[in-house]
Formats: sequence, C-alpha cells, structure tokens
Amino acid sequence: SGQKVCYGDFKSSCYKLAYFQDLSRRVGFQEARQACEFDGGSLLSLESEAEQQLIENMLQNLTKSGAGISDGDFWIGLWRSSDGLATSSACPDLYQWADGSISPFRNWYTDEPSCGSEACVVMYHQPTANPGLGGPYLYQWNDDRCNMKH
Repeated sequence: SGQKVCYGDFKSSCYKLAYFQDLSRRVGFQEARQACEFDGGSLLSLESEAEQQLIENMLQNLTKSGAGISDGDFWIGLWRSSDGLATSSACPDLYQWADGSISPFRNWYTDEPSCGSEACVVMYHQPTANPGLGGPYLYQWNDDRCNMKH
C-alpha cells in the first residue's frame, strides 16, 4: 500500500517504517509489536544518538514523500512491565527494550517518562503542535498508554 518503507545496507539494519495518516489503521503497542515480529523483526531499539539521528532523517523523508504532513507518533520498542512500581522514583530505570537489547540510550522529552499508567513508549511526531516546555514535539520520547493507537 506504499505505507512501509525499508532502509538498509551492508553496514546497518533494515528499518521498516509504517506511517498511517488514516487514524483507523493505527494500532496499539502490542499490535505493533506483533506486526513487527510477524515480519521477522522487532519494534525499534535505539542504541545511540547516531541511530536516533538516522531514524529522524528517515521519518523526515517518509513524511515529505506523503500527501502532506500530519501528526502521528511512532511506537518504539521501549516499555515498562506492569510488575514495576510506577510510582517509584526508580521508574525510569524500569523501562526495557522489547527485543532484549540492553542499550542505556534514552531520548526522553522534558518531564518524561511520567510513569503511572503509561508504560509503552512513542517517538513524538507532532509537527503541527505548538512547542511545549521541551520544544517541538518531534523525535523525543514519551511514555504513553499501551492501548493508544499510533
């Protein structure tokens, strides 16, 4: 349908991005995770600032090639199990990568993660939103409820 784009070469992984302007096609965290696994991959684990920048560039190219820019955050593979004490000051340390990688790299938006009932993580992509205290809502990470549709 032209919604998925794969980037890769001999030096790096293949990244498959799905961007749906149609809200009815967006899915929750577990559905996104299962879709990636069905395709033989996993939700994105970001291991460095360089990889973060690579993904930002891919998202910029993807949204430029579409029929106009629209808001829509992207699920990444960072989440916190319900076993963790969400109210604990250690909450940020309870997030883990869905593929089991152990990268300590984080790119949280200001005042995130907020924890509580928000246990799954998105990469912000809200180009039409007015900037908040942490600047534009672009590419930083936010914890969100896992049943939200992205």
